[in-house]
Amino acid sequence: MTPDAPDLADATSPSTPPPHALRLAIIGAGPVGLALALQARRALPQARITVHDALPPEHDVSHDARTLALAQGSVLDLARLDLWDGAIAAQAEPIRAVHVSQQQPALLDLLPLPGRSRLGEPEVLIRAETEGLPQLGAVIAYGHLVAPMRAAWLAACAEEPQRLSARWGTKVAAVVTRGAEVEIDAGVTETHDLAVIAEGGVFADQARKGVHHDYQQSAWVGTVELEGAEPGTAYERFTPQGPLALLPLPAREGRQRAALVWCVPTGDDPVRDLDDRQRLMVLADQLPRRVGRLTAIGPLKCFPLGLNAERSLVQGRTMRIGNAAQTLHPVAGQGLNLGLRDAHVLLDALADVRDPATDVERALARAALRRAPDRWTLIATTDFLARSFTWNAPGLSTLRGAGLALLERLGPVKSQVARRMMFGSR
Repeated sequence: MTPDAPDLADATSPSTPPPHALRLAIIGAGPVGLALALQARRALPQARITVHDALPPEHDVSHDARTLALAQGSVLDLARLDLWDGAIAAQAEPIRAVHVSQQQPALLDLLPLPGRSRLGEPEVLIRAETEGLPQLGAVIAYGHLVAPMRAAWLAACAEEPQRLSARWGTKVAAVVTRGAEVEIDAGVTETHDLAVIAEGGVFADQARKGVHHDYQQSAWVGTVELEGAEPGTAYERFTPQGPLALLPLPAREGRQRAALVWCVPTGDDPVRDLDDRQRLMVLADQLPRRVGRLTAIGPLKCFPLGLNAERSLVQGRTMRIGNAAQTLHPVAGQGLNLGLRDAHVLLDALADVRDPATDVERALARAALRRAPDRWTLIATTDFLARSFTWNAPGLSTLRGAGLALLERLGPVKSQVARRMMFGSR
């Protein structure tokens, strides 16, 4: 090396990014945005990464009790980031089995279909041990997942302040694409090579996107206590009013608990005017006996349900992922997992960027193309299931039940469906 040559070791040091290093802005410090940031830190060791979030730094997100269902693929992603083992896993409840059934229509009793339970109802039962896995996924409170992720990002910023930063308490007013620059207007304009929008919110609070449908359904969500349920089992029940789900939660003071998602028609809501005792009675009537006995129900919150999806994930040098890209009906419980797969594929595409001035838009286009099959398949599936509960044509529920019964009999197909739900298409 000549005396005038640059010090290549210093120029490529992770703590001192070179002048041409990729500048990545992530808007939203929820689980999807933070997963992208933490993965990008490792996969893009020279990138400058900034995470923006509207919540102030002193906000304690750990008390947010909203329930998240993580597929096994998402659990493995967090494990690869050294996040899962320890505090997060200790607060999560493994899903070791999934039981899907339909409240029996009278017509189905007349059909000699296999794949029914002994009570005559069509059902599908998927067990982790049958798939050769320790678990199918896990259930965790939002705060118990996001608080450690926020702490991990702040620790990373302290280790590499030259290239990593957290803009907590900064609400992004606009993201503007101009040629090769993305300007983030949050009082102080910052210029990045690309911006990833991971701040989505819920259906009722979102602006209308390219693909939009109000299902005229509401989800009542909360927790229940029960006795006699099989530990670690998630239940999905198709009822005439809509899907009903119980997700296993960690026991509290020796009592079994489950998160409840109870979908009903908004215009003919059978839940709103009931007291807790009446709600327990209705639930007991609608759920299969294998759930056990419901003993208590907590306060329920109600949320409108709909589909709101961008036709394209990419606009110029911006990309939307997670709920910012698509908000789905909870019938399949896949919204968060879809967002984490968005982040995974985007990161793979960005790993090929050599010159941000010329390569970023091609990388984003590749990421959007790779995400299309998985994304639109899941959007179409959840949309079909959600709409089917609003159709009044005779025999539709019977066909859905027949489909469940057939799937239970087709072991290899059932296994393929289970693995698609756990790992998606990456």
